[in-house]
Amino acid sequence: MDESPPRHQRGRRGNRGDTSGATKPRDRGFLVVNADRQYQVLRGLASPVRLRILRLLNRQGPKNINQIAEILGLPQSTIVTNVQVLEEAELISTSLGKATKGQQKVCAARYTEIVVNLDPDDPSRENNVVEVEMPLGLYTNSDVSAPCGLCSTERILGVLDVPELFLDPRRVQAALIWFGRGYVEYKFPNNAKVLNRKVEALEFEMEMSSEVPGTNSDWPSDISLWVNERKIGTWTCPGDYGDRRGAYTPHWWKLEGSQYGILTTWRITAEGTFLGERRLSDVTIEELDLDRHHSIKMRVGIDEREGRPGGVNIFGRGFGNHNQDIKMRLHLHAMTALPHATT
Repeated sequence: MDESPPRHQRGRRGNRGDTSGATKPRDRGFLVVNADRQYQVLRGLASPVRLRILRLLNRQGPKNINQIAEILGLPQSTIVTNVQVLEEAELISTSLGKATKGQQKVCAARYTEIVVNLDPDDPSRENNVVEVEMPLGLYTNSDVSAPCGLCSTERILGVLDVPELFLDPRRVQAALIWFGRGYVEYKFPNNAKVLNRKVEALEFEMEMSSEVPGTNSDWPSDISLWVNERKIGTWTCPGDYGDRRGAYTPHWWKLEGSQYGILTTWRITAEGTFLGERRLSDVTIEELDLDRHHSIKMRVGIDEREGRPGGVNIFGRGFGNHNQDIKMRLHLHAMTALPHATT
């Protein structure tokens, strides 16, 4: 019997693939904790049970409450109580998935590395850039329309062209996302607020292409980005690329499907918003009110009001020409600190 991975095809988005089995653990971001002010995060870490839950989710991936209780050998009520604390501390993310009866809460670790900063005001600190890499499938909100789908490095996830499956817990495995209309939205930690530092510039970096059944290098699509619900700009992607295999695209993914995209860097500064050297809009970093929020919401998708809504492919680790998920960079002011927050 042939044990090789199933071979799917994306001509009209290909065959429906096998969705069973586990995938390798995905890289997640890191969190810097200000010991003076992030009491809720420290409380989340100050429990052997909660640390065991975090280790389990990091090592084995997303689990529901029953699975966590069974693996750790603890009562379900204990897990529920501790998961709530981890949620409040934003150390895990949760989503609702279908269960045999009703719905179940699925938990996923947000970070693989957590650093407690005991001296956040140390003037000798020279690293003024904080980078967080968000797994492609760890979006917190979505509203998409067909053609659409999700793919891990090993298989198609679920059924193609069914927008409702963008809520499937298996989305955390995604290494490629595509949709014709709509958006996906991510929630990044605002570590500048944790460090009590002012943000000079904010960057988002991701590999993208247009979306068309099959591929077409001449298929312009207006792809937009929103930050904290403010539209910062629109970029016209020239096409959907399938002329050659992407550098990291797995071999079971046939050449009829999207292979790679263009690595884009969206940068919001005091002077406006830029894509590379090109000015996209007059939206400035001050208009995003970053010092008022503990998280930063980034939405990427298609604005129907733009003239060429040609869909979007977003490439993550294991697909395309750049082996990365979505990166956010906070460029911090070297000296300026924010006023101390009150709780």
